[in-house]
Amino acid sequence: MADKSRLPSRHVSVGAAKAPQRSYYYAMGLTEAEIEKPFIGVASCWNESAPCNISLMRQARSVKEGVRMGGGTPFEFCTITVTDGIAMGHEGMRSSLVSREVIADSVELTMRGHSYDALVGLAGCDKSLPGMMMAMLRLNVPSVFFYGGSILPGCWRDRDVTVQDVFEIVGEHASGKVSEEDVFELERVACPSAGACGGQYTANTMACVAEAIGLAVPFSGALPAPDEGRDAYARRAGETVMQLIDGGPRPRDICTREAFENAAAVVAATGGSTNAGLHLPAMANEAGIEFTLEDVAAIFKKTPYIADLKPGGKYVARDMAEAGGMPVLMRTLLDGGFLHGDCVTVTGKTLAENLEEVTFRTDQNVIYPVSNPLSPTGGVVGLKGSLAPEGAIVKVAGMTKLSFRGPARVFECEEEAFEAVSQGGYEDGEVLVIRNEGPKGGPGMREMLATTAALYGQGAGDKVALITDGRFSGATRGFCVGHVGPEAADGGPIGLLRDGDMIAIDAEAGTIEIELSQSELDARRAEFTPRENNYASGALYKFAKSVGPAHLGACTHPGARAEKHVYADI
Repeated sequence: MADKSRLPSRHVSVGAAKAPQRSYYYAMGLTEAEIEKPFIGVASCWNESAPCNISLMRQARSVKEGVRMGGGTPFEFCTITVTDGIAMGHEGMRSSLVSREVIADSVELTMRGHSYDALVGLAGCDKSLPGMMMAMLRLNVPSVFFYGGSILPGCWRDRDVTVQDVFEIVGEHASGKVSEEDVFELERVACPSAGACGGQYTANTMACVAEAIGLAVPFSGALPAPDEGRDAYARRAGETVMQLIDGGPRPRDICTREAFENAAAVVAATGGSTNAGLHLPAMANEAGIEFTLEDVAAIFKKTPYIADLKPGGKYVARDMAEAGGMPVLMRTLLDGGFLHGDCVTVTGKTLAENLEEVTFRTDQNVIYPVSNPLSPTGGVVGLKGSLAPEGAIVKVAGMTKLSFRGPARVFECEEEAFEAVSQGGYEDGEVLVIRNEGPKGGPGMREMLATTAALYGQGAGDKVALITDGRFSGATRGFCVGHVGPEAADGGPIGLLRDGDMIAIDAEAGTIEIELSQSELDARRAEFTPRENNYASGALYKFAKSVGPAHLGACTHPGARAEKHVYADI
């Protein structure tokens, strides 16, 4: 019999007074021996909404095998996801960022309600990864994160393709470059398997974060979702969480400020999604650490870009796995002095100890050595200036032109911008401004992949710039600046812009400026009235009322700094 005297599950399984609770476990077929073991929550984002999630049930079964092998009793439960590829380009995208909070909240509530002792969280799509890790940090029970894996690349006309190509061909079709038959042909082959989008988009970026920050077993995120080799890593995740129950490090022991700096370095080195600039501060909030967009940007600025991954580069996640995955990338970053090697991980070893047997491989072309990077600074850059006093973010991976100056063309929402772009209603050299899409003003801080992909498909990716108080997909490329703060709903400068105002962006200097006098801005602010959105009830209303600014992670509660007790210690 396990000693449950300090475990949460004692509240539902130990002593005569808990007979009613135990009767429920017997009803589900558990034995007395299973009830006496530690209770492990296996939280899965499985659903049939999208390919990102459909392999998670299989992998959760393997996690449970590992838990049992390690001496625990697993309890599987599911939470929601909103899949951005399907939600993109319409009102559904308002639900995406909100789902991150719902995922974290639902996992927290399930764990609290049933007094589980530890957590293995499986996630496959965009916001579900940070949402699951936020729950781990909030609860601070022994936890292991497990990524469901990426999709295999499609093949179209003898080249690898991803969903990014499908979004971009929409723009090509709108400008008459390709036929409708070409569009239909590509869409049928672009996504050939289970798994998350295959480039270094948000899901794969946050999977890399999970390994770099120490919450995932090394190399567990690399193999594509259909690869049955993932099941062995899933079993190892289950075994690992059982080792953590016996005095191993908890999530907040693992996710220190230095670990967050490691995570940001990996995002920069891989040319990852700008969404990491939103999710890392939100995760840090759960741990009681102040790690803002400005802190993230400081790491981006000093980290070399070394992984040649889509959308800015050539390769997809499968190629990254074949090149050695995160261990090889982190080996060269560690040797170059860009990572803190003494950070502890779920293995019980430090990051440096995990990498002791790893050597940089010269037989691959995906990961460059830090001595010969694709560029000396990260593939993602933070910006600040009179147009974004709280900061903004831009992905520069694969870009050659790092500055832009031009007159504003202002749109009040994404739909207005997409319609204008679809009809060619813009001029080369302009800065397209999409406002009222921030966390509060949207509400929901929508991604703009449909619009940016249409621009790129029309061949205008380097001819115009686009700025927004909303977000961009990890698949976005071109001069696209997101997370501009303060957002328009809070009276930020982006809400005061008018057509023709000159905007200057310099990704090398890290600046974004509006060429207006302070007196002019003050005069406009005096006349400013925030735009009303259409959501006066429901989940989006609640989110808009509670959400904070983007540069702090768009959080909806004060985090660990305000808590009075930690769940794991009940």
